[in-house]
Amino acid sequence: MATVKIYTKSSCPACDLAKQILSQKGVSFEEFVMDDKPEELKALINKTNLRTVPQIFINDHLIGGCSDMMDLDKKNQLDILLQAEDH
Repeated sequence: MATVKIYTKSSCPACDLAKQILSQKGVSFEEFVMDDKPEELKALINKTNLRTVPQIFINDHLIGGCSDMMDLDKKNQLDILLQAEDH
């Protein structure tokens, strides 16, 4: 099973939806809440060039945010990524 990390903020509907989708698929994930971590959030933004959350990584590969994950799911690619072993 893949390693999934999701960077979120509280009171973020897209973050909640992304976590709900992953949970419905039975996927465990590690969540990093960035509310009180401005320096870590700044470093994440610099690393990914994305200014919004959630930011979702599967096997240390950035797939994007919630809408990106939903697009992958519609194309039947999300489950394939989630099945891949973390190397």
